[in-house]
Order: sequence, then C-alpha cells, then structure tokens
Amino acid sequence: MNASASFGNGDVLLWMLEFFLFVIWFWLLISIFSDLFRDKETGGGVKALWTFFVIVLPFLGILLYLIFRGRGMAERSVAQAAALQEQFNAQIRTAAATGESPADQITKAKALLDSGAIDQAEFEQLKAAALA
Repeated sequence: MNASASFGNGDVLLWMLEFFLFVIWFWLLISIFSDLFRDKETGGGVKALWTFFVIVLPFLGILLYLIFRGRGMAERSVAQAAALQEQFNAQIRTAAATGESPADQITKAKALLDSGAIDQAEFEQLKAAALA
C-alpha cells in the first residue's frame, strides 16, 4: 500500500497529537532536570537518584517528581528570576556610576582652593563629602 494513501482518516490528527505529546515530553524533561540541578538544598545523592528514576522509569519518575517537588519548582524558578534581575540591576548601577573617585573629587576641590574660587572651610566641606 502506498504511504500517502494510508495518511488519511484522522492519521494527520493522530500524528499531530503524537508530535505535541513528544514536544511536551521533552519540555518536561528539560524543566525537571533544570529544576533538579538548580536546587542548592538537594544533595548530590538525591539528585542522582531522581535522575536515575526519571531516566529508567520515565513516566512514573516524571509524575512522582511533579507530585513531590512540583510546588518547589515554581518557588525555585521565581527565586532564580529574582536573583538574575538583581544581578542585572547591579550591573546597570555599576555602569551608570560616575566613576569619579574620592581622590578625583579632592583634587578638583584643591584646584578650586588654589584658584581662589573657594576658601579653606569650603574645601574641608568638599573633602569631607568626598570621603563620606
């Protein structure tokens, strides 16, 4: 029988369902393994057992993982997203800093003092502000 002739009567829908389930299967595996290895509180032996269980008995392993550790998956994901956002914000703050060191500020204040633009008391105030 011709292969194209047998591709009718709902075979396309069945193929699409199988493909959809296949994609979901890999998405679950990636989610579970990333959650498992992201968790810092779980020891190496427990991680190895879960990995073995998910690989050897995949349907049962994934279902049990989702039952026992599903709630923690969301919490760990939110915590990781918050940590990444804080790291990003810190990099932005560092990049946006003026980069002017206290020594530079004191040097500029000394130049103003030497030129007569400010007096000794104002210089001391600028120096104290730079060192604070």
